[in-house]
Amino acid sequence: MTPSQHRSDGHDGEAPYPETLLVTGGRPSGAGAPLNVPITPASNFRTGDAAARAYSRDDATDGWEALESVIGALEGGPAVTFASGMAAVAAVIDLLPAGSRVVACNDAYAGTRALLEDGRAGGRWSARFIDTTDTASAVAAIADADLVWLESPSNPLLEVADLPALCAAGRAAGATVVVDNTFATPLLQRPLDLGAHVVVHSATKFMGGHSDLLLGAAIASTQELGERLRERRALAGATPGALEVFLTLRGIRTLAVRLERAQASAGELARRLAAHPAVVRVRYPGLPGDPGHGRASAQMRGFGAVLSFELANAAAADHVCETVRVVTSATSLGGVETTIERRAKLPGSEHVPPGLLRVSVGVEHVEDLWRDLDAAIGSATGR
Repeated sequence: MTPSQHRSDGHDGEAPYPETLLVTGGRPSGAGAPLNVPITPASNFRTGDAAARAYSRDDATDGWEALESVIGALEGGPAVTFASGMAAVAAVIDLLPAGSRVVACNDAYAGTRALLEDGRAGGRWSARFIDTTDTASAVAAIADADLVWLESPSNPLLEVADLPALCAAGRAAGATVVVDNTFATPLLQRPLDLGAHVVVHSATKFMGGHSDLLLGAAIASTQELGERLRERRALAGATPGALEVFLTLRGIRTLAVRLERAQASAGELARRLAAHPAVVRVRYPGLPGDPGHGRASAQMRGFGAVLSFELANAAAADHVCETVRVVTSATSLGGVETTIERRAKLPGSEHVPPGLLRVSVGVEHVEDLWRDLDAAIGSATGR
């Protein structure tokens, strides 16, 4: 095991392994306590002493605190939950003073990119989008940044950035370094250990795991930064709902077993797709020939459950989405069901090849997934 892999495994030899934290963290304690934190559908509380809760937007609930304790333990810093992944993204960016310089990866999530573009158009900050796979050029571009926004593996091109090098460059420049860790999850990568100041997640995805909620999280490297994010949440009213918190906490309990199964299937599907005569290219860092394989091997514990592959044109890709039966044609990712989407059709995805299909692999049997994909590709291409 390399040093960077050790940093990423989330285990220091004393604390429980992440797989155990997922199950044991955030539980009520004491005789007669419920095993699970109950839903608390309350906006306000009876007046008490100064330490008592008063209003849930400001003071949180038992559910929020339980979920944040689990996510924070997994990522290694104080966690703050939000109403959605984009609410978490917006809270981090809102920490910027006017006139700040933002450097972000080209292949950032479309919503993040749209938010950065909107702020740039309104004169709130400048925003420059760069190729973070070219480490030397990226380091040079970061030199005058106030905020560095990284995503690795990226969405939907599965590009892998050298996080230790870019985080170090951002810190040297005095910038705040943020890593969107949604694809990897804290089980496969811990960006705070690699030098980031903030990690963000769309917990809607793998953490929730069942395509039935919206929730986001931001994890800070310091308590002071975490408190600033809590303040942004309260001021913007971006608080998570009681049911969504309950569902996310329930879903995250099975993250390890879901991810293990989905990742194994993703690797197998990537290998078979790479050998398919109608597939132009497969993007998955678990393939030895992938440009990001070496970096991912050094800084991740695994390669994830999302892959992308390209067909010759948009028409063929659309036909696959219309033809699959086991795989679901839908946006979003990280659920127990396998989903597929042609990402280039979405606004802000002009850099994405028109025939690219992003696949979020679920927990179905891999042979059923392969038969479905193979038949749909054959129908679309005559191969």
